[in-house]
Amino acid sequence: MPSRPLALTAELIARAHPDSVADDEAALAVMSDAELAPGLTRAITARAAKSAALWVFAYGSLMWSPEFAVAEQRIGRVHGWHRRFCLLQRRFRGTPEKPGVVLALERGGSCRGVAYRLDGLDRHATLMPVWRREMKGRGYEGRWVEVATEDGPVTALTFVVNRASDRYTGRLDEAAIADLIAAGCGHLGPSAEYLFHTVAACAEHGIHDPHLWRLQALVADRLKA
Repeated sequence: MPSRPLALTAELIARAHPDSVADDEAALAVMSDAELAPGLTRAITARAAKSAALWVFAYGSLMWSPEFAVAEQRIGRVHGWHRRFCLLQRRFRGTPEKPGVVLALERGGSCRGVAYRLDGLDRHATLMPVWRREMKGRGYEGRWVEVATEDGPVTALTFVVNRASDRYTGRLDEAAIADLIAAGCGHLGPSAEYLFHTVAACAEHGIHDPHLWRLQALVADRLKA
């Protein structure tokens, strides 16, 4: 990560979005555990090595807010996918009128992130918290990917964009993405805060993603205007 400081700061975000936003459950209907369970079962069944350790590959908010117990973590790279802001948030970090946008994995290129090993004898119970968090809004697809790490490759569950979802933006240019991030704010906070924490987490792990670095500067310019 470049040594120069981030243009986007927590103080700038707080000044631009001083007011709280009420949750609007109608903005995005989320799936229940009963609805989510069959998909998780299929994902677990598709994992051929049943005795192997369970890994999850994080590239966005899971890097700074994993919400699961971590037995081990490794910095790694996934080939064939890259991180991209391409998933609208009409709830949580946006509204229907001013949707935010969050990260997903898109086809092509590569992505550095963090592989987390999860402990648990019951695979369904161990993975359900992260499956619920990522899959309940119908914006992602769960996929097993190989993650190259310094200590050898691991196979990890990750979440790629669901291109059939009405939340998928397609490939917007960075100026359009920055417009959405700067304006979006939901009951969990501003979309810009999500970007800020993700860039900070990448810096902490020694990961430099030019897409994120350019976006934080573009969003900062918009919040200052």
